[in-house]
Amino acid sequence: MSDWTRRVRLRHLEIVLALAENGNISQTAADLNMTQPGISRWLKELEDDIGLPLFERHARGLKPTAHGEVLVKHARELLNYLDLTRDDMKARKQHGSGLVRIGCSGATTTNTAPEVVAELTDCQILLLESTMDELLAKLQNGSLDMIIGRSTHRLLPENIGHETVYIEPLHFIAGTHHPLAKEAKVSWKQLYQYRWLVWPPNPPIWQELEASLLHARKSLPPDHIESNSANFNVNLLEQTDFISIASARTAQRW
Repeated sequence: MSDWTRRVRLRHLEIVLALAENGNISQTAADLNMTQPGISRWLKELEDDIGLPLFERHARGLKPTAHGEVLVKHARELLNYLDLTRDDMKARKQHGSGLVRIGCSGATTTNTAPEVVAELTDCQILLLESTMDELLAKLQNGSLDMIIGRSTHRLLPENIGHETVYIEPLHFIAGTHHPLAKEAKVSWKQLYQYRWLVWPPNPPIWQELEASLLHARKSLPPDHIESNSANFNVNLLEQTDFISIASARTAQRW
């Protein structure tokens, strides 16, 4: 039997993704300007070729099986790579050296990321700011070429190459009006007198806070707020007596 991948076309990958997203053959047929029988027939032939069930049929439509989820993942990655190839070729045509997709965490946007980007010439640059867990996922699926950000070794996948540029401590921070703002030294007891604002789980700053709390045999106050919005966090600290955590450079900027 011939390799089924040799018969797969870009249109087929689009069909797989559309079926997974819509969960419905009729809607997929309408979106792709195809017929329902044509999609059903092609899907059956693909499942027969692969030898695995890819979608489960139920009253409300279709749902990918575990095997189908894997195929959907690969189809999305292949289309992402093709998009990258298209953009890269377009950038080479216009700028010479192609497209470089860079992800950066909020903590690096003040100086580190701008310094790196300023050194890159003769290329088109696409910059995306997000949390490190989201950036790493995009790096692994090929949506990004590199990341500039704060991280911990346990967060980095084994297949991701990395280099430590500098090590930065964490600081508790508060608004300039805060009752503790003029204190030369602050105790844990004083910190627990106020509500805390922290980043959601997974980003490196959360992991380092968690490690610090474990080392001090402390825990997060139950009445804390989680937010990954830098703009919201700054405004909340300016308007209230909340206490938050930030890297040294971010703390100086705020």
